[in-house]
Amino acid sequence: MAAKNKNDDGIINTPEEMLEFEQEKLWENDPMGALQNANVEKRKKMNWMARFCLSLIIVLTFLFLVWLLFYAELPQASRDLVNIMVGAYVAVLAKATDYWFKDKDDPEHKETEASNDKEKDSY
Repeated sequence: MAAKNKNDDGIINTPEEMLEFEQEKLWENDPMGALQNANVEKRKKMNWMARFCLSLIIVLTFLFLVWLLFYAELPQASRDLVNIMVGAYVAVLAKATDYWFKDKDDPEHKETEASNDKEKDSY
């Protein structure tokens, strides 16, 4: 027997199918709301990528400074400056860690929730 494609059976039985069905329903019922929702999602993805890249840069810079401090031959004056920079980067690294692992009240999450509430009211 040939394998049956779940997308062609007309029954929603996966999360992806449910999401696709909800998006199609939103586009039919409220195209402006769907467009706004699509724009919010695109902006959220771009913001996530920007924050991820910045966090990666921060971590790599910190690791480079630690490497300079412990493994590179530096003059004493430069070693003091690198030591000060490592100390300053500890605070930056802590802030980046807080962003990723601490519960936060993000405006993007509020915007998505407001959009979802508006979406539910339209049904």
